[in-house]
Amino acid sequence: MQEIILTNKKHGMRTLLICVLVEILALAGIIVAAVLDESGYANALWIPLVVVSLIVLCLGWIPLVGLRVLKPQEALALTLFGKYVGTLKGEGFYAINPFCVAINPAAQTKLNQSGDVSKSHSVLSSDSDLKISLDVPSKKISLKIMTLNNNRQKINDCLGNPVEIGIAVMWRIVDTAKAVFNVDNYKEYLSLQCDSALRNVVRIYPYDVAPGIDTTGDGVDDDGSLRGSSDIVAARIRDEIQQRVDEAGIEIIEARITYLAYAPEIAAVMLQRQQASAIIDARKMIVDGAVGMVEMALERLNENKLVQLDDERKAAMVSNLLVVLCGNHDAQPIVNTGSLY
Repeated sequence: MQEIILTNKKHGMRTLLICVLVEILALAGIIVAAVLDESGYANALWIPLVVVSLIVLCLGWIPLVGLRVLKPQEALALTLFGKYVGTLKGEGFYAINPFCVAINPAAQTKLNQSGDVSKSHSVLSSDSDLKISLDVPSKKISLKIMTLNNNRQKINDCLGNPVEIGIAVMWRIVDTAKAVFNVDNYKEYLSLQCDSALRNVVRIYPYDVAPGIDTTGDGVDDDGSLRGSSDIVAARIRDEIQQRVDEAGIEIIEARITYLAYAPEIAAVMLQRQQASAIIDARKMIVDGAVGMVEMALERLNENKLVQLDDERKAAMVSNLLVVLCGNHDAQPIVNTGSLY
């Protein structure tokens, strides 16, 4: 389906003025005919005038049905007896064929996104005091940038761990003909394709960096992860969605991860795992620092020749220093006033 832009239809004000003038002239013709009849002129003078004026008065309002007002970044896809005739784009006061019908299959679809604000009117019922809300869907197609925020999904990553993830997709319509006629409902179509693309990309990555994982498909292990490579993951999600919605005339501007966490059923276990990993890393750093300090102490003692230590005393000194440096609590020194032997 090829989009056709109608550029020569901005005659709304002129059409309005002409129709109003024609209606006034028709009404004046009826009045003149009535005056002629009262004056006693021949029927041949006023009967045709009355007939023509009544026809014009009854049909002169039909062009008013084709008047359309568009605001900036709005469009109307028009059909005439089922055939697509073109699209109105840009702000202005338009006059079109009154038999043309605007088509927007997603007018009543409300998603969790910007731009989906219900325009409703409350009507008070005559039989009761209940207020009935009447939705007035607009057939206009918004060309603005909109943000789709789908519900969070529970997806298994490449290691089989269930994670919850949510994304926000910025999109807009660039081809109204494709959006209206190539898919049944472009909003629902976009939402479903976002969910599908999200699942396809997330299952390639682990939640956190894991050994032996290839996320790029080149056969080489890498450090890609959902938590550490969020920009790369978001770019892949955007490209994946764009490939799927090209036929719907939609452009995906950006996709961003808005929520990422382990699923509740394994969140506590994964938190313990992260805590254990942090504790191990901290202990490793403490031990490395303690060994370096012991080596430095022994070297300084040997250089200055303050004391002569045999292997047994060196082993005892190393043991005591490691206990002091690696302990979780402050050391409690014990002063030996006697001999070591």
